[in-house]
Amino acid sequence: MDAAAITPTLRWTGDSIEIIDQTRLPAELVLLDVRDVASAVDAIERLAIRGAPALGAFGALALVVGLDEAQPDSLDAARELLARLRHEIGDARPTAVNLRWAVDRTIDAALAAPELFGAGTNVDSDSDSGNARSVDELRRLLLEEALAIGAEDARACAEIGRLGREVLAEATVIATHCNAGRLATAGTGTALAAFYAKAAAGEPVRVLAAESRPLLQGARLTAWELADAGIDVSVVPDGAMASLIAGGEVDAVIVGADRIAANGDTANKVGTLAHALAAADAGIGFYVAAPTTTIDAAVPSGDGIVIEQRSPDEVHHAGGQRLTPEDAKAVNPAFDVTPARLITAIITDAGVLQPPYGESIAQALAEAEPAGSAAGRC
Repeated sequence: MDAAAITPTLRWTGDSIEIIDQTRLPAELVLLDVRDVASAVDAIERLAIRGAPALGAFGALALVVGLDEAQPDSLDAARELLARLRHEIGDARPTAVNLRWAVDRTIDAALAAPELFGAGTNVDSDSDSGNARSVDELRRLLLEEALAIGAEDARACAEIGRLGREVLAEATVIATHCNAGRLATAGTGTALAAFYAKAAAGEPVRVLAAESRPLLQGARLTAWELADAGIDVSVVPDGAMASLIAGGEVDAVIVGADRIAANGDTANKVGTLAHALAAADAGIGFYVAAPTTTIDAAVPSGDGIVIEQRSPDEVHHAGGQRLTPEDAKAVNPAFDVTPARLITAIITDAGVLQPPYGESIAQALAEAEPAGSAAGRC
């Protein structure tokens, strides 16, 4: 994979966020230039940008876009704006924890900076120049924290890939669900980072990518980025993966996560639970790969994870045509929860966590706390 030739999933241009419109893949590579809050929220809601870590990095940068758009004339006005954006951007999708976590972290870090209110500004806060300098300083602090979140995620992806390669050392044919690669993060991915690491080391790897509802992220996105990297990938209908696992055709399963509860229960794209059940029945490893920022210690178990319900139209229609009877209803959850008992290990940037997850997760979060990566998670 030629890193220099790869278009980044998201990029700060200096005054806007450039993202790949993932709804247009794989047919065409379209870049969106996000310069206002409405466009940022729209991109999140319609999955033009998606994947828990990528949503976090994007949401943090969207705060800077929102500040530039509103151009508040005082620090008080800027703080009121950020209070609104904390919810407008942070709650645009409810299941992925990284989005709200990153928004909270960015706002809280900027507003807590001593140079914003301390003597370091050396400006009369009531003057026009004082107001302008204060808002400019706030913008600098927001951008600095947002860029730090993206850089931290890239480093986390690299470590997850290294550990994932070790965990999957004996596996050649590996199944995955949804998209947990570079399109879903600010780095090489979480679950897919292990494939990239194995390929880079010259180890044989064949990936079975489940189609993945609601928008076929596995068929469109995972297959696109792995094929683009020269990695052997086959698309499998969601309902067919269990039979392949039961038939001994899969060595292991690895997936990403949108939220991990304190006890290890994990929310991921709907359909993941079926693969976990099949893996348990077949006696093969089922692994979750995610940064520690995806762990929500405030949620004791999967019962407390809010599951996003998407429009029934995504079930009723395909290609602009209705496929179901007019009188039929539809249920369209975007995620399901895999209980911790079905998870062999959780591969994180803080190490490979083993059951009992209540203990290993608590230890990993405690060790991550000094670096600030847990700030605002609980």
